[in-house]
Amino acid sequence: MTPLPPESRFQPSKLVLGTLGYAAVTFPLAYVWHLVLFERIYRKLGYFSRDEPIIAFGFISIVMQGFLLSLIYPYLYRGRSIVAGTLIIASVMGVYHWTMHVLSEAAKYPLEPLTTWFALETTYLALQFLLAGFVISLVYQFPGKQRRSA
Repeated sequence: MTPLPPESRFQPSKLVLGTLGYAAVTFPLAYVWHLVLFERIYRKLGYFSRDEPIIAFGFISIVMQGFLLSLIYPYLYRGRSIVAGTLIIASVMGVYHWTMHVLSEAAKYPLEPLTTWFALETTYLALQFLLAGFVISLVYQFPGKQRRSA
């Protein structure tokens, strides 16, 4: 296995910034998309089974996703440009998330019409992972502080 270039190695500050950046982009997008812009459609689809979603669980989930994506990003990044890094994280993690969320939800729950479900969630995930992927790529684009020898 090829070693990571020095600029891609684990840096705690980048992990924190990537996690916070992911949450700063994803949480408002998720909230507005699902609970403001398209709430009525999601309710008609049968996506919400609670009268009131538990927002805190969604936020915790997003922070955990951001942490994990920021943790694995250096292994996908390998010194690429911001655009390449964004497209790699968006495609790898976006497709992974799409299969475990959009496709599996459609298999488990009576979401009707499925065309609306697939269109809404596919568009949402594309936006989410392009925007959040850009933020994480931006965090990893610039070299971190070098430690001085004592």
